[in-house]
Amino acid sequence: MKKHLLFLGPPGAGKGTQAAIISKTNSYLHLSTGELLRKEIDSNTELGNQVKDIMNRGELVKDQLVLEIVKKNLCTDNKGWILDGYPRNLSQINSLNQVLLNINQPLEIVFYLDIPEEVLIKRLLMRGRKDDNEETIKTRLNIYKETTEPLIEYYKSLSLLQYINADGDLKTVSADIKQKMA
Repeated sequence: MKKHLLFLGPPGAGKGTQAAIISKTNSYLHLSTGELLRKEIDSNTELGNQVKDIMNRGELVKDQLVLEIVKKNLCTDNKGWILDGYPRNLSQINSLNQVLLNINQPLEIVFYLDIPEEVLIKRLLMRGRKDDNEETIKTRLNIYKETTEPLIEYYKSLSLLQYINADGDLKTVSADIKQKMA
């Protein structure tokens, strides 16, 4: 059973939902950068206010900032972990690989949740977050395509990538992920 997982996919593909299910079932640490960043915002810290401004513009938070938050939450005493929403670009991969090497917990499998764009836009508008309107959604999807899609090729070249059809019902998608984790 794989214990060090990464979920890749565009905003709204279901990464957080699937990661939460796998995390609960296996008692794995779920590190969602989106949730970690929203916690900072809710805490009303100086960092949280910076993050809020960036996210409200539909832009991505700086690499070093996200790495620090992930590193702070990635403890060595765990049964396993799931990274959800990080890394988002090729430079973050190198930083993350260094952190994982230091704690001797290399990435074992990368799940790419694949889904049509029109389905994503509908899903994101339905979840009703303050930072989800059609304009910011399209901005985030364009940024995703430019920065995150190269990760798919990178992980495929390492034979770590597993495609998941995320345009299905929750149970079917979960079952596909669990089967590929074995």
